[in-house]
Amino acid sequence: MTEFSSLSMTRRGVLGAFAATTIAAAPTFSNAAGLLRGAGDIRRIRMTSPRTGEKIDTIYWIEGSYIKDAVKEITLFMRDWRTNDVRNIDIRTIDIMAAAHNLLDAHEPYMLLSGYRSPKTNAMLRSRSRGVAKNSRHMKGEAADLRLSSRSVNQMFRAAAACRGGGVGRYSGSNFVHMDCGPVRTWGS
Repeated sequence: MTEFSSLSMTRRGVLGAFAATTIAAAPTFSNAAGLLRGAGDIRRIRMTSPRTGEKIDTIYWIEGSYIKDAVKEITLFMRDWRTNDVRNIDIRTIDIMAAAHNLLDAHEPYMLLSGYRSPKTNAMLRSRSRGVAKNSRHMKGEAADLRLSSRSVNQMFRAAAACRGGGVGRYSGSNFVHMDCGPVRTWGS
């Protein structure tokens, strides 16, 4: 797979995630509303995969609409690289990832360590680690494990948690942050 470039966000998840981005940058709500109007309505995600060598840089939402082809590219990119199985990635997770990236003001792409996981892959990882959930959101296409070399795990964790869009796990020992679109919760050290 080569670099992707396309155009394409969701209502409640996006509003929460991007409101956090704007409010963090604005001292008052009235200023935040003005920034939202003036910032344009584009959502972008940039990632690399150390396992496959692939890269993606795509706009997946523009002016209130998801771009289907871009979301499909993201889904393919986030496939289980061990089995090549593909499952639709929940757009709420993509929105959380994009909003956290914006909050961090990071210019480098995320390093995707794990997106979708087939049940076979999840069982294998679970047999090797206590930190892998039996019914992991990865198996539902609702989670991603991410790293940025320019930001600490704590910085990434705080940005994702500020979005209040789902679960955020801090894995300092392994140098990554888990983001998912499940219930709002945090864990890890």
